[in-house]
Amino acid sequence: MSSFEEAETEETVTCLHLTFYHPGQGEKMMFRCLDFCRRQQLRADDTAKFGRDSSLCHYSLVDTRVSRIQFSLQFYRKLHSSEYAFEIKNLSKKTKLTINQTELGYLNKIDLPWKCIICFGDYQILAEIQEGEAVDYFETHLHLAEAPILQERCLPSLQPIPENGISPSFPLGQGKSPTEIDENEL
Repeated sequence: MSSFEEAETEETVTCLHLTFYHPGQGEKMMFRCLDFCRRQQLRADDTAKFGRDSSLCHYSLVDTRVSRIQFSLQFYRKLHSSEYAFEIKNLSKKTKLTINQTELGYLNKIDLPWKCIICFGDYQILAEIQEGEAVDYFETHLHLAEAPILQERCLPSLQPIPENGISPSFPLGQGKSPTEIDENEL
């Protein structure tokens, strides 16, 4: 047997990719304490904390509007499963945390979707989970976005547009309710 055949099977590592954006990042440099150059490895039982207090947080944001500990991410294995996941918990008493439009108050927590946008204040963080098999540790890989992750979107029109493309002449919401019309009646 060759040494190649006797070598242990290489494990893939779960990696949490986090892409950060803030509109004032150019002039305020709030991400200067984050390491965007390489992946960082954390033990599976570590809680990754984000906030402005560098003595308590793995990931420090240099901004007085950020809580000392803003939020945490906990790596865990789902019950009766070989699947791994992350749980996100809001640790700020003053600022709500939003994960894909789900608002978390102080000490609220949810499972982090495999791809989501985390927002608080003017901060936007795109989180993407790359699955792996390693049980003792996970990795984080930080990225910096040049443009907003969450684009301002116009609200869709509340007025339905029929298939023929002609909008009804009456505005909805002024005492008239929508009625169904058979295609053959047009």
